[in-house]
Amino acid sequence: MATRETKIETIHTGGNVGFSSLTDQEIFNYENTFGAHHYGRLQTVVRKCEGAWLYTQDGRKILDCLAAYSAANAGHHHPKIVAAAVQALEGHYSSVISNVVYTDLLALFCKRVSELLPQLGPRFGSGGNKMLPKNGGVESVETAIKLMRYFGWKHKGIADGKQEIIVFHNNFHGRMIAVISFSSSKNYKEGFGPLTPGYVSVPFGDIEAVRKAITPNTCGILVEPMQGEGGMYQPPAGFLKDLRALCDQKDLLLVADEIQVGLGRTGKMFCFEHENVVPDAVILGKAIAGGLAPVSVMVTNRELMDMTFRPGSDGSTFGGYPFACACGLAALDVIQQEKLPERSAAMGKILKEKIDKIAARSPHVKEVRGKGLFIGVEVKSGDAMEFCHKLLDLDMLANDSHHHTIRISPPLIINEQEVDYIADRLEKVLVP
Repeated sequence: MATRETKIETIHTGGNVGFSSLTDQEIFNYENTFGAHHYGRLQTVVRKCEGAWLYTQDGRKILDCLAAYSAANAGHHHPKIVAAAVQALEGHYSSVISNVVYTDLLALFCKRVSELLPQLGPRFGSGGNKMLPKNGGVESVETAIKLMRYFGWKHKGIADGKQEIIVFHNNFHGRMIAVISFSSSKNYKEGFGPLTPGYVSVPFGDIEAVRKAITPNTCGILVEPMQGEGGMYQPPAGFLKDLRALCDQKDLLLVADEIQVGLGRTGKMFCFEHENVVPDAVILGKAIAGGLAPVSVMVTNRELMDMTFRPGSDGSTFGGYPFACACGLAALDVIQQEKLPERSAAMGKILKEKIDKIAARSPHVKEVRGKGLFIGVEVKSGDAMEFCHKLLDLDMLANDSHHHTIRISPPLIINEQEVDYIADRLEKVLVP
């Protein structure tokens, strides 16, 4: 039988930051030798994280302006969320349990999430919302795809297999086969065919293109209220309202993917609230468990959920398991009690004003756009990573969005001093 050699001295040794005493080079070597090369990683090893900051073995302190693509909205290792996680482990109520029985944590989490949202799909009834939990966000995107397709078949009478969903160019909803099938990115799907049919893609923000794309087989529209990976784009004012009216007129489901932009990121609890629009279903993830456990949910009107899902039609071993729910309940407490949406709006306004002033003096900046702490700085060269590397040298972690845009999306807990820190470093790399 094969055995695994372990360097005992590298685990839990004293005097080190984080888990092990492995050198950075050893970590690079291990990842390159034993891990898939599916990310282009920056040559930095993060050993510890707290609040809005990341720490390395050599004593560097780096401001996190990615927040793991909104997973760390509440900051890293928020003490209230950590306490809930520790209590769940020590109280022996955190383990995964078969879904053939009930748990109080899942019941409470279902209620909390369902009541956090307004009544979704009100034209289908006012009996409340229901949620279906999964793990990574893309799983809940696929849950929403199933909801739309079943609605098309059962409610609209579309022949099964002919249902069509309208999506948008430069979307990002994850990387599973059914989802990359309608991605605009060649890199996401090349060589992974056969791809899944049933999607029609139109330009983001173009309501006339949406109207033209609707056929008798259309069952729903899947939209990010703001695009993140696609370039940090906001749709034109009124676009979501127009989508809502079109869905009501044509009897389609409007599904909002709020995995990155929900739970306070854009200055509202939900991004769709900026236009006072109510979707028929909402997808949440990332920040919903405070960055300590993978959790995602698809929430919809009770009537739509009960029409679509029954025993055997869906499931997930770890979806909504007790530990994740304990973290999720605590994370939602933090988001609401600490008024993180309002904080995002306030800090985001200050930061964007500072970035706008920098952009006015920079020969590199093409456009600044965003809401709350979801800000993109598009550069004229089209190579945003050039500037992200320079920012990392200045102890600030940022990444590119669609190659051409510097993405600025720090934890929502940042203060004015940290806003100044971001602005100072952006000025250093963008203004000669």
